[in-house]
Amino acid sequence: MKKAIFLDFYGTVVFEDGENISKITKIISETGDGSDPSAIGGYWWDVFYRSFVDSYGETFRTQRDIEQESLAKTIEYFKSTANATELSNEMFEYWQKAPIFPESKQFLAECPVPVYIVSNIDTCDIEAAIAYHGLTPAGVFTSEDALVYKPRKELFEYALKLTGLHPEDVVHIGDSLSSDVKGASSLGIDTIWVNRSNREVPEGVCAVGNLLDIFETAYFK
Repeated sequence: MKKAIFLDFYGTVVFEDGENISKITKIISETGDGSDPSAIGGYWWDVFYRSFVDSYGETFRTQRDIEQESLAKTIEYFKSTANATELSNEMFEYWQKAPIFPESKQFLAECPVPVYIVSNIDTCDIEAAIAYHGLTPAGVFTSEDALVYKPRKELFEYALKLTGLHPEDVVHIGDSLSSDVKGASSLGIDTIWVNRSNREVPEGVCAVGNLLDIFETAYFK
């Protein structure tokens, strides 16, 4: 059995913000040039991602900063009269009170080893979400702490250093093949992919349908 778990948060413990993003892109469409909300979402993601991947070390910027800037550029591009600050605040409020998956609290309560949250979301937002749901992980490590985002391995190195653990001591659990599975694997950390939507599982990837299924994997035998 592993000595500890590194656990992603958004999309793994609580729901991602897809529904909120759909709401915001619809507002931009209705107050702008009428473009399809999916096209707006795609543009917004491209702008966000370009800043996101270049954000580390001395060039690090918080998710709040990147999100608000990318949203403002999207509003301008689609000639919308929407208020970027107001819509950004909706995003931030969601991050702090995102709905929790039904089995998450049970998993955290029954897990026989310490669980450390490892997340790309800003420290203040994830701490607020953890408090909102009354969760008590063994620790929380964020990109804002490490000045780097998953899938870069430095965030996992940061978590290992502060816990005194080694890659072989932990398993990282998350819902993203790129950020979680690829990121942790690059450091030699075993991974479990939470595949809630029953997508095709790539060869060599350990996948589960929900958090409780993790107790049935070889890592807990």
